[in-house]
Amino acid sequence: MTSIIYHPDYLKHDTGFHPENAARLTAIINLLDRHGYFDKHPVITPGPAAIPLIENIHDLDQIEKVEAHCLAGIPLDPDTIVSKYSFRAALLAAGGAVDAVKETIGGGTAFALVRPPGHHAEPDRAIGFCLFNNIAIAARYAQLHGMPRVLIIDWDVHHGNGTQHAFYSDPSVLYFSTHQYPMYPGTGWLDEIGEGDGAGYNINVPLPAGANDADYLYVFNKLLVPVALQFKPDMILVSAGQDGHINDPLGGMELTSAGFGKLALIVKGLADSTCGRTVLVLEGGYDPEALAGSVFEIVMGFDNGQKVLLSEESNIQKAIKKRVEEVMVVQANWWEFLI
Repeated sequence: MTSIIYHPDYLKHDTGFHPENAARLTAIINLLDRHGYFDKHPVITPGPAAIPLIENIHDLDQIEKVEAHCLAGIPLDPDTIVSKYSFRAALLAAGGAVDAVKETIGGGTAFALVRPPGHHAEPDRAIGFCLFNNIAIAARYAQLHGMPRVLIIDWDVHHGNGTQHAFYSDPSVLYFSTHQYPMYPGTGWLDEIGEGDGAGYNINVPLPAGANDADYLYVFNKLLVPVALQFKPDMILVSAGQDGHINDPLGGMELTSAGFGKLALIVKGLADSTCGRTVLVLEGGYDPEALAGSVFEIVMGFDNGQKVLLSEESNIQKAIKKRVEEVMVVQANWWEFLI
C-alpha cells in the first residue's frame, strides 16, 4: 500500500481566507480515514528537514529571510501568506518529502501530504504560495542516497518554475511538466529545454485550457512514457497538484478525480518497468472535495493498479495532438518517440 506522510502541524500554516488553506489537507485526511485507509497502514509522521538539506536547493540568506518573514507574519509576496508557525510547517513539508524518499528506498510508493506547497519556490525567492521547493529538496536527497537519476513529473495545472530552474543545467534530473498555458507563472513554453549538459532534460508540455482525461492520457503515453523508459530513472517523483480538476477554482482544465487515478496508473507502470520507487508530493488543488477525491483515486491507482484503457485518438482534441507533435520536434535531438 501507498505510505502516507503527514504531520498535523501542517494545519498551523495559517493563511487566512486564502485558496491554499488547511481545509485542503483536512478534506484529504478525513476521506482516507472514512475509507479505513489508516486502519492497516498508519500515517508516517515526518520530522523537519535539516537546514543543510534545504541548502542543497535554497541559498542560506533565502532560508533566513523566510524564517524572519514567518516570525513577523509578513507576506513574502502578495500571494504568499505566512504566519508565525509557517516556518516550522515549511521545514516539515520539506521533511515530509525527504521522509517519503526514505520510505521508498527499498521500493514502493509514498505520498507526502504536505503544505505549504513547493514547486514555484526558486533558490532565492519564495513565491506562488510556496516557501521551500519540497520536491527539489527530495530529489537532491535521493541523489545523495544512491539514486543518481531522478525523474520529476509535474502534473500541477501551473508550471513548476522553481523546480525547472533548480535543475535546468543538470542531466541527472529529468523534469517533465504538463501545465495550462498561458497561466501563472508565465514560464514553461516548449522551447525551455534546459541548457548546457542539461539540454533535453527539461520537457515542457504547455496545454490549452479545456484539456480532459483523454487528452492528458494521450500526452503521457505519447511523450512521458517513451522518454522515461529511455531515461531509466532510479527514483520517480511526482509534483502532485490536482488543480487541473474540472471543479478547481484556479484552473481551467477538465480532469476528473478518476482521470488523476489513471495518470497514477501510468506512473506506476513506469516505476514497475524501471526503479520500483515513486514519491508523490502534494502541490496545488483548491477545491477541497475535488482535491480529496483526486488524491483518493491516485492512492487507489497505485494500490490496485490495472491497465489503463486509452480513448480512440479520434477523441483527442486537435490542439492537444498538435502540441504533442510540436514537443516531439523540439525534443527529437535527445529522445526517440513512436509516431
